[in-house]
Amino acid sequence: MANENSDFYAKLRNNIREWSRTKEGKANKWVDYLLFAPDLFHLLCKLMIDADVPAGEKVKLTATITYFISPLDLIPEAIVGPAGYVDDIALAAYVLNGIINNVDPSIVQRHWAGDADVLKVISRIIQFADSMVGAGLWRKIRQLVKSNA
Repeated sequence: MANENSDFYAKLRNNIREWSRTKEGKANKWVDYLLFAPDLFHLLCKLMIDADVPAGEKVKLTATITYFISPLDLIPEAIVGPAGYVDDIALAAYVLNGIINNVDPSIVQRHWAGDADVLKVISRIIQFADSMVGAGLWRKIRQLVKSNA
């Protein structure tokens, strides 16, 4: 178990991994996507300090990182557990997709710590975001990004 002084990334990684091994985690149809949550968070943080990422994109990254660590969001993890990160990963994928479309995708690729192809991961999450969080919440998530643009 992560100790109290671990950073958010380490705690998130540990919590998602442990949950994915439980009966509830194994039964969750989005578990494979939720396992990307720590890597997506790490990527957001790395892009924040990359000089090649434009300031306008960093505003969106800041909002997304804040959303990830906030206990209050559209699907609160405190209430639903690690499955509550579906909205966080959907938001992260949406913001990262914007960066990929507006800046060189290699900037995103060079900071990815995950095992899978980051471009495919982002694309798949966006493809299933409606199903993951529901169409109404997905619309709200996209509006969050547009209002921070």
